[in-house]
Amino acid sequence: MQAEEVRKVFRRDGYDIEVLKGVSLSLARGETAGVVGISGAGKTTLLQILGTLDRATSGKVLYGGKDVTDFPADEMAAFRNRSVGFVFQSHNLLQEFSVLENVMLPCLIARMDPAEARRRAVALLAEVGLSERVAHRIGEISGGEQQRTAICRALVMEPSVLLADEPTGNLDRATASGVVDLLLSLNRSRGLSLLMVTHNDQVASRLHRVIRIDDGRIAS
Repeated sequence: MQAEEVRKVFRRDGYDIEVLKGVSLSLARGETAGVVGISGAGKTTLLQILGTLDRATSGKVLYGGKDVTDFPADEMAAFRNRSVGFVFQSHNLLQEFSVLENVMLPCLIARMDPAEARRRAVALLAEVGLSERVAHRIGEISGGEQQRTAICRALVMEPSVLLADEPTGNLDRATASGVVDLLLSLNRSRGLSLLMVTHNDQVASRLHRVIRIDDGRIAS
């Protein structure tokens, strides 16, 4: 994954607010990196653009050397579903669905055979220690289990890149450590590229490198 001179400008009350000011970075296959900086520095905006959830005002985002910046909306959504996994601070799981159904959902959106979707979801849930929770509703499992479910949902389409926005922000220290352990284990076993926004210096120190965002620019 690569970003070239990415800028993002928001229009507010007749004024232009430049949130990202020419950010360039790359993330190699299997590499882990932390994105740090004060609130409002542009970290989440950068992650959303890299993950094609938002479009840059200018600049390019490339996956495997292919520029995805100007994909039409439907093509962008299909690319995102199969190529990029997301884990958020709030798990964003569907409360009315079971753990298994939540994990299967991206596969079903992609019109994958339901039997294959179920096979993938069951295997992932077993890998993260949630085999006994597959039939539970989201409100019936702990915060750590919810975040592990969200990680499974992010990986069920077997993406090459996982983007995580404060994935431990709502968890206690012990649970947060377990989630980071899991993400790094999955990075090693699957060759995932992992880019994680975090305010936790201890979490950032466990990654291959740290990217500091300051006033919309990369400072280090």
